[in-house]
Amino acid sequence: MSDQHPAAEAADEAVDTDHKAPQGSGPEPAAHHRPASSADPATRMSAPTDSTPGTSRSGRSRARRALRRTLIALPVALGVLVAGSYTATALLDIPSPPTLAQLLTTEPSQQGTLFATRTIRASAAPAPLPVHDEPLPATVPWKGERVPTEQFLATTRTNAFLVLKDGRLTHEWYRDGVGPTTRLSSWSAAKSVVSLLAGQAIEQGRLREDDRLVDLLPQLKTGGAYDAITVRNLLDMTSGVDVPENYNEHYPLTGTARMYLTRDLPAFAHDHRALQFPPGSRGSYRSIDTELLGQILAKVQGRPLSDLLADNIWAPMGAQDSATWNLDHDNGNEKAFCCINATARDYAKLGRLVLNHGSAQGKQIIPLAWITRIATPAPHKVDGWGYSAQWWHPAGGNGKDYSALGVYGQYLYVDPVSRTVIVKLSDYGDQQDEQETFDALRAIAQSG
Repeated sequence: MSDQHPAAEAADEAVDTDHKAPQGSGPEPAAHHRPASSADPATRMSAPTDSTPGTSRSGRSRARRALRRTLIALPVALGVLVAGSYTATALLDIPSPPTLAQLLTTEPSQQGTLFATRTIRASAAPAPLPVHDEPLPATVPWKGERVPTEQFLATTRTNAFLVLKDGRLTHEWYRDGVGPTTRLSSWSAAKSVVSLLAGQAIEQGRLREDDRLVDLLPQLKTGGAYDAITVRNLLDMTSGVDVPENYNEHYPLTGTARMYLTRDLPAFAHDHRALQFPPGSRGSYRSIDTELLGQILAKVQGRPLSDLLADNIWAPMGAQDSATWNLDHDNGNEKAFCCINATARDYAKLGRLVLNHGSAQGKQIIPLAWITRIATPAPHKVDGWGYSAQWWHPAGGNGKDYSALGVYGQYLYVDPVSRTVIVKLSDYGDQQDEQETFDALRAIAQSG
């Protein structure tokens, strides 16, 4: 593996994104991207492009890597150079140069400590994780061969690796310097948690999938095609909102990278209402969809997302540790598209909650209908994989498993057939190898 820091590796990959992605499988070439503005957003919809994924697994993997950057390395590296003064960063409404510089030297799993947070309180009645030690298989499939499981964990720079079978903790491993009480960033796995909150709101009658975004957040109305976006579109990544995941070196503070750094998420959403394709016409991974969904949930529930998570999921499922959720500024808005910071055991309890049809400690916490929703792929694939309500359905396997997934190698994998949950939290740089990782996780789930 390269000696580069993961952030620098991500920068190398981002610079070459347009050359690596197979034709038709990713966003439009960098030359077609430009900073979005609020001026006449309804008239700036790009012509749809053919999004048929490549037929090879490696082609899909490259395209997904190009699309799934949820931070930062290239934008931060260039941002320090281009916007390297306090005045410039203040005008851009992003963190100061010292914070940007710290992002380059802090492992992704710990970058949550660099931003404002809101606390998600531990449960007053933590649920136990019964322990029943079982060895992992000696080897797992990896890139066409079998390698020792320890090598797989080391190669993918794993920080924590937990396996639950039938609700019992059969394996728990941490790298040096990490332990059961260490908070680790979820990155985009937070999207799947937002989905669970959405399912609760729908069950309560506070929200419907057919609701239009602009009826819930009227400040976003454009009078054009944007206004047709529904909650369902946001859940299934079919909104068409043009906030790209890939990064263009000519515009280092655009797209999801800028959204990650902004100190005013509602203003960012207002300023980025252009469309890449008509809402509902196809799927394309966009972190802005989850951010908009989070803003809707906070509005209809009248409470911050962290408080909703603490009271409606964290406490009743029996989380044993407090967690945090990163904000755009002090006492501000949660970054709904990323950045919950929690212990591996509590991520495992989230997985167990989903595996157990939304039930924990004798209570139905997530509606059973919502578990069915996330377990059933939606009509449109997202970047070549099945997708449903912010949960991924990777290719292959038994066709029944699904997962939360975050950049840098965060997995909350659920296999109902083998009754297995696997938590893998990593600092894997830009070498995502997501399909290969799922193949390894499946082998572990099916062992024993």
